[in-house]
Amino acid sequence: MNRRNFMVIALTGVAMSGIAQAAETFEVTRTEAEWRAMLTDLQYQVMREEATERSGSSPLDRNYAEGTYHCRGCDLPLYGSAAKYDSGTGWPSFFESLPGAVATKADRRLFSVRTEVHCRRCGSHLGHIFDDGPAPTGKRHCLNGASLVFRA
Repeated sequence: MNRRNFMVIALTGVAMSGIAQAAETFEVTRTEAEWRAMLTDLQYQVMREEATERSGSSPLDRNYAEGTYHCRGCDLPLYGSAAKYDSGTGWPSFFESLPGAVATKADRRLFSVRTEVHCRRCGSHLGHIFDDGPAPTGKRHCLNGASLVFRA
């Protein structure tokens, strides 16, 4: 395969994943201007453009108080503190979400397929789910603290 064929295939995959994402609808919707007005630049990049915050930058990574982690975009309760653990990655990590709180989709960026996790109500990007977590699920929901609000 030459470089030109590779680029055509890669760009087609990116375009198709964007079409699939655009078809998804959410209960809570806002215009781009409304999202930008309510979020910082980092929060907007993470939640609406699927960026990743710098490892170790979120104070929520080191928060182990009892409470619930909510979506910053729509305040939906997403994760309970009982499911939080120290993964050593520098991002808040959980072994499971609250029932019916999140949805997933395939993330085909970076030349691999990962499982992207987002708020099921407003579609805000939260992070990714990996298969290297602790019991009982074996999952690691590796999240961006910028997407979350903690309520004790």
